Amino acid sequence: MRHYPPYIDLPPLQRAQGTVRLPGSKSISNRTLLLAGLSQGTTHVHDLLDSEDVAHMLDALQRLGVRIDPGASAEEVFVQGCGGVFSVKDADLFLGNAGTAFRPLTAALALTGGHYRLSGVPRMHERPIGDLVDALRQIGADIRYLGNEGFPPLEIFPAGVRPGVPVRVRGEVSSQFLTALLMALPMTGEDVRIEVLGDLISKPYIELTLRMLGQFGIQVTREEWRAFGIAGGQRYQAPAHLHVEGDASSASYFLAAGAIGGGPVRVQGVGHGSIQGDVRFAEALQSLGARIAYGENWIEARAPSQGRLRAFDMDLNHIPDAAMTLAVAALFADGPCRVRNIASWRVKETDRLAAMAAELRKLGAIVEEGPDYLRIDPPAALTPHAHIATYDDHRIAMCFSLVALGGVPIRILDPKCVAKTFPSYFERFGALTGIAPVIAIDGPSASGKGTVAAAVARALGYHFLDSGALYRLVALAAIETDIPMQDEEGLARLAAALDARFEDGEIYLKGVKVTDRIRREDVSDASSRVSSVAGVRTALLERQRAFRNLPGLVADGRDMGSVVFPDANLKVFLTASAEARARRRYKQLMAKGISVSLPSLLVDINARDARDAQRSLAPLQRCQDAHLLDTTAMSVEQAVNQVLAWTESMQAVEPSDSN
Repeated sequence: MRHYPPYIDLPPLQRAQGTVRLPGSKSISNRTLLLAGLSQGTTHVHDLLDSEDVAHMLDALQRLGVRIDPGASAEEVFVQGCGGVFSVKDADLFLGNAGTAFRPLTAALALTGGHYRLSGVPRMHERPIGDLVDALRQIGADIRYLGNEGFPPLEIFPAGVRPGVPVRVRGEVSSQFLTALLMALPMTGEDVRIEVLGDLISKPYIELTLRMLGQFGIQVTREEWRAFGIAGGQRYQAPAHLHVEGDASSASYFLAAGAIGGGPVRVQGVGHGSIQGDVRFAEALQSLGARIAYGENWIEARAPSQGRLRAFDMDLNHIPDAAMTLAVAALFADGPCRVRNIASWRVKETDRLAAMAAELRKLGAIVEEGPDYLRIDPPAALTPHAHIATYDDHRIAMCFSLVALGGVPIRILDPKCVAKTFPSYFERFGALTGIAPVIAIDGPSASGKGTVAAAVARALGYHFLDSGALYRLVALAAIETDIPMQDEEGLARLAAALDARFEDGEIYLKGVKVTDRIRREDVSDASSRVSSVAGVRTALLERQRAFRNLPGLVADGRDMGSVVFPDANLKVFLTASAEARARRRYKQLMAKGISVSLPSLLVDINARDARDAQRSLAPLQRCQDAHLLDTTAMSVEQAVNQVLAWTESMQAVEPSDSN
């Protein structure tokens, strides 16, 4: 599981440019999984979103008896459909805060003749579901509230459901209610008519649902947006393969980054042929003066050719999620802006109208909050050092990251909420803007630098680079592919293509855990030769720099602060007396059952220090701007705490207003 720090500090940013490949769409991913689970046959799903909301749907389907087999990656699964009949007739399902799982599953389970209990996190229990329950009760469903009337959690009992009368549902609260009915009612096998009461919001999401129903063999007739008909006798049929489009809502943050931060920023995974309504965010951005280009599977954004973004007054009912990004973009407009017809924000992951108004005010904006709109007067200058509360809402965390492109530092609190739909968001954003703090830790052999560096990375939620392990990985790969140690060109090519990952204290080569294998004696001997090859060190330079991603990096190695990351935010030179280092090594080896002599280890430590200081490539030396930390009389915990204290003073910012 990805580890997140308690906050992320973004420094003042000057530019955003580059290319981002989008994760799979949450809306398409969860619709695909449920439709595949209800189908006859097996669906091979590609490019599935790897996130919390999708994990809840996967878990629920498996608890209901649907067989789901993993593919070659976390983005690929095989769903063996149940033909509309869940084999498990009694289950408790926890669905977190995933509305795209909770609402459709409620409708589907109400029609399957089982006994089920559906619950979620406290915020899910504050999100209304009464309109959907009322619609299902019209055709005989037995659904009861376990808490407040009109809200989850729910208990569903077996009932004889027959859609002999039109099913009526309100359309102005959430389009997910209509989507749930459209996905569930074909299971009855009878003619169904659904009538929408009031204005239907988020119409593009209904269009998405209809197109996906067609992919699974269900045809729906439509009378504009007022009524929908499903002919009886239709059954879900599994397509052999289904590719999930990139998430168009997530594209909004990067397209806005291009419009605010110069660009060009290109998002891959959606284009002019997308089936998602949120691609229309690009049109809205273009109307503000941003320069937009399209391809079949990409969209690109640049800043206006001159001046700021234009002020706007827009009805954004059709793209409510992406509308949040426009509310932040209003901070960069040349006049007051109005985001209208967004009442659905009140019933999302949080009350987004109130939350967005509060956080925009922290940045100096004058904000008027109405029942279904925000009016935003951008400040003459953004207020720096704001602490942005995220309300456990992924979209608030992501859209407010754009503020740093206004040249002010900002702190995003509780960034783990992005795991709901986009776990790697801050890493992708950091790659576009070229920023991520680096802590470089160096020192002589057995000084404890690797242990301290790994512990600091865990405490901060940062990525960890063990550069010594990289050379061991090259050595292991060379041994396993029969590349001689004398073949310097072959070793350099191997280093340039090295597929390495460090995660939760383990080391992976090509996705395979090799933590213990790289410590073998033959690998240790080979790594000494590998590290003396100039071509290998040159090849690994960019490999090492590629580890620099948000929220930050702790890099352990002798040239981290001098060559690889000379601009590191914090440099630490960890040392200890030769005697203390020899004792530490002695204890480590004895704990592994390796019998050694303490005096001989001391001789080896001194000899290695001399070699390290005299070597022509990356000699051991302390950078002039590095903090010296003598750990002779320190425990690991004390050393870690000292590095964390230096880090905290490095990151210190003053909040503008945390209320």
